[in-house]
Amino acid sequence: MDTHLRSILKASTYRATGTIVTFGIALLLLGQIELAVKIGILDTLLKILVYYAHERMWEKVNIGKRKPPEYQI
Repeated sequence: MDTHLRSILKASTYRATGTIVTFGIALLLLGQIELAVKIGILDTLLKILVYYAHERMWEKVNIGKRKPPEYQI
C-alpha cells in the first residue's frame, strides 16, 4: 500500500510532465507566454488534486491486488 506521501510525490512528478505539455499547447494556440503559464499552473494544481483522489480511491479497490504474506523471514 502506498503512503500518502508517496501518492503525493507520484502525482507531482506525473503532473510536472503534464504541465510542460499543457504549457506548450497553450503557448502554441494562444501565442501568449503569460496566459500559457497561468493555464499551466491552474491545470497542474487541479489535476494533482484529482489524481491524488483517484489514486486513493483505487487503493480501496481490491481488484488485481496481491495479498501481503502472513509472515516474512
